[in-house]
Amino acid sequence: MVTRYKIKTLTEFIIERQSEYPHAKGALTRLLNDIATAAKIVNREINAAGLVDILGYEGKENVQGESQKKLDVFANEQFITALKGGAECCAIASEENEKIISFQNEFSELGKYVIAIDPLDGSSNIESNVSIGTIFSIYRRKTEVGEGGKNVDILQPGINQVAAGYVIYGSSTMLVYTTGKGVNGFTLDPSVGIFCLSHPDMAFPKEGKIYSINEGNYIYFYEGLKKYIKYCQEIDKETSRPYTSRYIGSLVADFHRNLISGGIFLYPGSKKSPSGKLRLLYECNPMAFIAEQAGGKASDGYNRIMEIEPETLHQRSPLFVGPKSMVEKAEEFIQEYDG
Repeated sequence: MVTRYKIKTLTEFIIERQSEYPHAKGALTRLLNDIATAAKIVNREINAAGLVDILGYEGKENVQGESQKKLDVFANEQFITALKGGAECCAIASEENEKIISFQNEFSELGKYVIAIDPLDGSSNIESNVSIGTIFSIYRRKTEVGEGGKNVDILQPGINQVAAGYVIYGSSTMLVYTTGKGVNGFTLDPSVGIFCLSHPDMAFPKEGKIYSINEGNYIYFYEGLKKYIKYCQEIDKETSRPYTSRYIGSLVADFHRNLISGGIFLYPGSKKSPSGKLRLLYECNPMAFIAEQAGGKASDGYNRIMEIEPETLHQRSPLFVGPKSMVEKAEEFIQEYDG
């Protein structure tokens, strides 16, 4: 006799959890569904990218001075369209836009939330068919409803997040998110276009065996980080070292692997880029929220990521994220040798 298991969809799961947030009155539920809808559209285009004229560069640069790929632009447009149409969000801060996008219409102006988003993380890997992703962070607006969102609504520390997550477009497409009560992952069933609960209660293994960093930049690293890398490479049976080095170059892909397999992701400040290259609002903060809810830790080497007060939309920060023990060991080396 075949045993049948009840499949729980993302929508069902969110509605079940809605009771944990009675003040939201379904708005956060609808907002997360809007993000999932846009992600499915982006996923469809990514899967077809090798067959249509959507690979390559758009011919423009984003605010970071990085060349925009066509899929970057497409993904950005899809998330903006979905979130504006959903009317639960009054503004978006995107990696692809210099200023916030404030929705000026009678519905969105009543929205209680703002979103910081990296529409397509790791897009430099598109032509190589490497996993890429979307990262998002949700905050309650600080200004009164009845007008479009403003910078002050977005410029909040990570501890104010009400939800955060990422979508990884890989061998399978997954949406992973938290609302502050654990982390859950949903895999997209392409036959019906529905995200289904596949990874409930995700958590970092307490002891990881992977370190993820671009060692090609080793010459530019500060002394503390160099010492930590050597520590990772030393033989020590009691601490399961040497660790394995794994680096994809896509934050979502590296973080997702380390969350499942156990490992630390490091994107440090360096002599070449003192503040690192990752953006605080829409890369570091959401990943930090997820990490902490999965039993891990996220730091800039000295401070808890989610307590950093943002000053600009595209502010950068070093990021060390993974199991608590691994992040704390990296902090020890950085604080001892770099002051």
